[in-house]
Amino acid sequence: HHVGFYIVAITGNTTLVLLLSLDPRLHSPMYFLLSKLSLMDISLISIIVPKMLTNFFSRTLYISYIGCGTQVYFHSALGGSECILLTLMAYDQYVVISNPLRYVAIMNSEVCLQMAIVSWIGGAINSLVQTTYAMHFPRCGSREIHHFFCEIQAVLKLSCENTSSYKKVVSVMGSIFLLIPFALVLTSYTLIFLRVLHINSSKGRNKTVATCSSHLMVVFLCFGPTNVIYMTPSALLSPEQDQDLSVFYTIVTPMLNTLIYSPRNKDIGEALKKILCKTYS
Repeated sequence: HHVGFYIVAITGNTTLVLLLSLDPRLHSPMYFLLSKLSLMDISLISIIVPKMLTNFFSRTLYISYIGCGTQVYFHSALGGSECILLTLMAYDQYVVISNPLRYVAIMNSEVCLQMAIVSWIGGAINSLVQTTYAMHFPRCGSREIHHFFCEIQAVLKLSCENTSSYKKVVSVMGSIFLLIPFALVLTSYTLIFLRVLHINSSKGRNKTVATCSSHLMVVFLCFGPTNVIYMTPSALLSPEQDQDLSVFYTIVTPMLNTLIYSPRNKDIGEALKKILCKTYS
């Protein structure tokens, strides 16, 4: 079933990126940031599933030290980048609803580009520090990682040194990249829904709620499992629960994101129909 999830995720997100870049009507800040989220989803699922499939078909469970370090780095980097980007997308939603007349001036193309760059660089720097530190621990005893990919906490369990101090650092970084962004997102949407209550037009109110609810669903799909994985004491989370949550976050969520946004968004639907009509006419 992972193959099916991978195909749907890659096809859906690639189609979304192409639509958002080809249709001039979709060249707005919200869709620009959404295209970057899709690129992150494509990258996130692609660093894990192809290696899983290679191991499955070759009937081996081997991964090199460099390959493992690469997975740790990109998984952590893309996870952090998504958290930052989702927070900035919530801010974008807040600006468009609370200050619509100045929205174009506030969320200009330069600001959008800066948001995307901050997301990528923020995740990359955090991951570089964490990966370098995690991979320097000497490994002893079993070299078998009890996970379906090289996840940073699973790799740390191979160490024969005391990693408790590093785990505290992971918790602090988790607060910075998970709890604080999640709190900011919830704050943005609290303010948004207070604004929505004052919209007189029921059509305008419904459109706003539909757009915001799509983003909120994606936020909970991303932050929910990761908060449980990285902010719950390891004694309270079994290895099986950890793996199930990791599968959901790294494989299922990238597939669901595009399915949540595309059918619920009228502009994206119309852009897809337009492309299909041109292709088959």
